[in-house]
This record gives sequence, C-alpha cells and structure tokens, in this order.
Amino acid sequence: MKRKILVFASTFPRWKNDTNPPFVYELSKRLTKDFEIIVLAPHYPGAETYEEMDGMKVYRFRYFLKKYQKLAGSGGILPTIKKNKWYFFQVPFFMLGEYLALRKLVKKEKPDMIHAHWIIPQGINAFVNYKISKIPYVVTTWGGDMFIFKKKGIIAYCLKKLYSKTINNSFYSTTVNIAFKEEMQEISKDKNKILYIPNGVDTKLFNPHNKDNSIKKKYNINGQFMLFVGRLTEKKGIEYIIKAMPKLIEKYPKIKLLIVGGGELKEELEKLSSELKVNNNVIFTGPITNHELPRYYASADLFIAPSIQTKQGDREGFPTVFLEAMASGTPIITTNIEGIREIIQEKKNGFIVTQKSSEELSNAILSFFKNKDNLTKMKAISREIAVSNYDWSKVIKQYQELLK
Repeated sequence: MKRKILVFASTFPRWKNDTNPPFVYELSKRLTKDFEIIVLAPHYPGAETYEEMDGMKVYRFRYFLKKYQKLAGSGGILPTIKKNKWYFFQVPFFMLGEYLALRKLVKKEKPDMIHAHWIIPQGINAFVNYKISKIPYVVTTWGGDMFIFKKKGIIAYCLKKLYSKTINNSFYSTTVNIAFKEEMQEISKDKNKILYIPNGVDTKLFNPHNKDNSIKKKYNINGQFMLFVGRLTEKKGIEYIIKAMPKLIEKYPKIKLLIVGGGELKEELEKLSSELKVNNNVIFTGPITNHELPRYYASADLFIAPSIQTKQGDREGFPTVFLEAMASGTPIITTNIEGIREIIQEKKNGFIVTQKSSEELSNAILSFFKNKDNLTKMKAISREIAVSNYDWSKVIKQYQELLK
C-alpha cells in the first residue's frame, strides 16, 4: 500500500488548462507513482470543491463569501493585497479556514506526511497541526514568502521566530534557491535539514520542435521576437525592458516584445508603453493557458526576464519560466539577482545585467542580435543545460528519496 502524502499549497490549478503557474501540480503528479497524493488548496469562484486530477485527490477549502473568495488563485497573495488593500481583510479568514480545512482533511484521509508549499501560511499551519496530531511535515519554499528575511522591525522579528519554529519542527525544509537555503540555515538549529532542490521542467513538452510561425503571423511579428512570460508585478521588473525599447527600435524598427501574463501592473505598464511611443512594438497578450505556452517559447528568439528586488525585499525564487525557455532552446537575458545566477551561465545560455538598468538591458539585447552564430550556439546550449540538470526525471528522484 502506498503511503499518503497530503500536499498543502495556496497555488494550484483551479481547473483544467488554467493560466496559474503549475509547478506544485507538476511536482505532485509525478509523486503519484510512489505515493497516494491528496491536495488541499484554496477555493476560487468557478472551481470545484473536490475533483480528481491526474491521479490526485484535490480538495479546495472555502474561507470567505464565495463571490469574493479571490485572495489566492489568480496570483500571489501579496500582490493581490497590494493591488487591493480590501483583500487584507480576508487574511485572518484565510488562515483560519485553511487550518480548519487541514484538521478536517487530516481526520478524513489520515495522511502519513504533509508536504507544505511556502512557509507562510501553509508551513505554519502544518507546524501547528504537527503539535496536535504529530503528523510529520516537509516544507518547501518557492520564494514569495522569503521577503521577511530582508525586513527589519518587531513584526519581522516575530515572523522570523515563527519561521524558525516551522523550519526546526519540520522533517526537512527544502528551497529552490541557494541564497534562500543560506538564509533559512541562519535560523535553523540543524543546517543539514535545509536542502536545495531546484525546480523542474518537462523537456519533452518544452522543446525547440514546438516552433510555430503562426504565432508571428498572429501578432504581426516580422523582425526580432522577444518574449516575457509571468505575472505583471513589481519584482518582475517589466518597466525596465519597456524603457529599453526606444533604443532597440532605433536599431531594429521591426523588433517586437510579447508580454504574456496578467497582473496588478497591467494598466500602468500599458500606459508607460504608450507614453514612450513603443506600443506598436510592445504587445500585451494577457494570460495564456499553460498548454499553449510551449509554442510561444520555441518561437521566440530571446526570453527577457528583467527581475528586481523590491523595496519590501520580495524577489524571484527559481522562475519556472527560465527552465521552460531553456528547454525550448531559447536564450535568456536576465538580471543579477541571488539565486538566478545559478541558472544562467553568462554568454552560454544567456546574459546577466544589473537590475533596474534599461541601458544594460538594451546593450545586451543589441549584442545578442548582432551575432547570428552566437544565437544558434546559445539555443543549443540552453536546451542542453535544461535537459542535463533540470528535467523532472532528475529532480523528482530527490523528492522521492526525501519523502520515502
């Protein structure tokens, strides 16, 4: 009989072909070979409260009036609150609703272990549950909850103490970012319990053979094709690539930047594009379903990820989009953010520039397109690195060993 793992997350597909990042889903479904997987995630208007997805039982808990239950599901909790402060009112209801749902599901399914994704709030609730039920848990952080390590003050101090208790009572704690690992080890009593396990990618699904010229026709792209995929939020640094566009257009008038995704900064970024008079070269597509994305990655010449660290300390963990681009043979231009440096090998599968520097971004892009032979080599190397280091078949073995 397979051991039961309760996967506990705030980001999980709401329905088939959702536009939400599927990394927890992709990891969990690959564990069904060795474990019985039960998922607990927040409900969202239009989603089922229970369904089975790829051999996993998926339960979605309610925490507020159904119509307004949107704190989690359409994006990260922190960006949602930042966009509309009213959602902050839902936070205590979310925490309580999530904890009660966990306790109820634990009694019903009797899992052998809990795999909590993100320290706050899932890790904390798994810790409280452990104190009552003694069900061991593993907590994995993906980055959005690590901002607190860069903050100071009494609230930050109290949260770090709570983080410390959550980490120290876990069976193991994992992170997808080496810099995060070091920060977690600072508050851990046992540094050996903090493990770095990178994110994974399906290199069969994402590959260069998905190139589709109909995408260029759809968006009237007749020149260089740059792609961004992600939530339109501050830490993605999208404004800096838009500000770099005038210089790029001077050299390549037909160059196009396709921005795929939705988020709280959409209107602001569209306004910036219009003010700089680059809106004919910058296309906002809105969210695109995950099963369509492989064609976009493979069709682009270059993937742009101008990430920054915000004033609040929020920054990237291990962007899945990097791996999807690399597996598709698409080189990356990104910024010098802790954790990202481990993914990008300078001038092999991409370029790293100073964050918040539109000047360096434009210079790196111009250098990239200037050498066509370099383009061909970097595409091959990008694919090779993804297959060798980050294919799910390699990453999942580390989780299987850990959970067994």
